[in-house]
Amino acid sequence: MQIQKSYEALNDPGILYLVGTPIGNLEDMTYRAVRTLKEADLIAAEDTRQSRKLLTHFDIPGRLVSYHEHNKQASGPELIRLMSEGQTIALISDAGLPAISDPGHDLVRLAIEAGITVVPIPGANAALSALIASGLPTDEFTFIGFLPREKKDMQRELTRLIPAPGTLLFYESPHRVMRTLEQMLEVWGDRQVCLARELTKRFEEFARGTVSQALEYLGEHPPQGEYVLLVEGRSKAEADEAEAAWWQELSLEDHAEHYVQQGLSKKDAIKKTASDRGLPKREVYNELLRE
Repeated sequence: MQIQKSYEALNDPGILYLVGTPIGNLEDMTYRAVRTLKEADLIAAEDTRQSRKLLTHFDIPGRLVSYHEHNKQASGPELIRLMSEGQTIALISDAGLPAISDPGHDLVRLAIEAGITVVPIPGANAALSALIASGLPTDEFTFIGFLPREKKDMQRELTRLIPAPGTLLFYESPHRVMRTLEQMLEVWGDRQVCLARELTKRFEEFARGTVSQALEYLGEHPPQGEYVLLVEGRSKAEADEAEAAWWQELSLEDHAEHYVQQGLSKKDAIKKTASDRGLPKREVYNELLRE
């Protein structure tokens, strides 16, 4: 068990700060984020050109280095070496929280393995900002991020998520969002959704309704900007119905055999089968004996 007491380590050299940056509106930058970026020895950024604009706006003169998906194999170990030698590094993404659907996670893992203190500096996040304004349940939710690009892989993932409860959160690009909704309609049916786009920006928009209504809306208003796609999960009533109906296509023999395969004795399997079907245990036993 590795224990990190962040505030006891703040004066130590070689800390990795994960700094949240605005997802659109620059007023969402926190005082703590600005101070941390100014004090860091290095700022590692996913897109240095985009990040330079942010640093210039807040008058942050820090030295900027590149860390992204395509150079992380070489850049990651080098950043770990610098932190091990005492340098403090602040990691930022293009927008929002680093390590969420970006290679920052790999740097965090390397830092932890090297015994380097990792400190989060909270900030804006597109998925959670969309969730709290979506109108969908917030007491239980699952962040998925981007779905696979290939149709068969996407369908496989959506099928896996059929029984998932709570609200499901996805990121999607404007040129793929309609295809994704079409696959959701095919695999899940017409669930409630919320399409949130351009969060915190001038054209921020929330489209709430069913999947089919969302497709109709996007057909009339071509998708623009990056989307957070929120979809209701399977309700308890649907889960109970599915649980109750799983055996309906099975014969009595196959039903009982299902429980035997799970480790029940023949006697207990018959008892459970009878209970599922609301039949007397003796009736199930006699029927199976006859077979």
